Amino acid sequence: MNGEHDGNGPQRFASGRPSHTPDGTQRLVLVTGPSGAGRTTAIRALEDVGFEVIDNLPLSLIPRLLADTHDMPLALGIDVRNRDFSTHAVLDLIDGVEESRMDRAEVLYLDCRPDVLANRYSETRRRHPLAPNETPEAGIVREIDLLAPIKARADALLDTSELSPHDLKAEVQALFAGGGADLSVSLQSFSYKRGLPRGLDLAFDVRFLRNPHWDDRLRGLTGLSDDVQDYVRADDRYPAFFEKTLDLITFLLPAYADEGKSHLSIGFGCTGGRHRSVTLAETMAKALADKGMQVSIRHRELERQGASTKSTPGGSGV
Repeated sequence: MNGEHDGNGPQRFASGRPSHTPDGTQRLVLVTGPSGAGRTTAIRALEDVGFEVIDNLPLSLIPRLLADTHDMPLALGIDVRNRDFSTHAVLDLIDGVEESRMDRAEVLYLDCRPDVLANRYSETRRRHPLAPNETPEAGIVREIDLLAPIKARADALLDTSELSPHDLKAEVQALFAGGGADLSVSLQSFSYKRGLPRGLDLAFDVRFLRNPHWDDRLRGLTGLSDDVQDYVRADDRYPAFFEKTLDLITFLLPAYADEGKSHLSIGFGCTGGRHRSVTLAETMAKALADKGMQVSIRHRELERQGASTKSTPGGSGV
């Protein structure tokens, strides 16, 4: 990923620390994907939640590394610039780890659209490692084809095409901060004008609720304001909708966890993504956190507009 993110991004209500997997084996995450898709950002995100991280270690040295005992979970960054990289070598590494029963290799694959990768190379003016004397587009096509068999083995696949570095960090931490034991939940508000965010598991349309946009006193505020939240909650349909949605989510979470899912992404959408959807995401996040669930939250449109994503008690504005 290129550049720094100026937005405030997801706010974490609760967090966990990764350690060993539930059966007591060492946790190992292999992070890979096409160059420019965000591997460095993902590696740093894992380091922030307690992983020991090593990037671009020669593949031939990894078995010796895994033979040692590690107190911390381990994340290894792998890409085509590894000195002895080959698709077969990576697949053999995954199979070898699983057969050794020392660890279970979880593969995190960072995907990205070719046009976005090309734009990122254009911004940085870097040469593609597989096409140093050609256009970046030529190297991107070769790399995506080279990595296709590894992508097919991925345990977690994140499309970073529309993610800022901050967003990617939040997504990675939501997937892996719980140590594989608990299901984490990310809530997102969004505008239907910009379409559904990528990767949502559940989406709720809240455009049926009364719209603060039509109140001159509230139009300039956001759903982070108490005044806006009070206005939305005053809709006669709000209490029943909120309780039924909360019941549905709390009913589904154990079922998803039983299926081995580690992360659930839920979106609330309205027309502009500033008032009703933000209100629902905020209040639902608090309700789930109060039940002891691991929850993170982000407001897509507020971040796009550069607005503060910190609550504004008393309707003090943004």
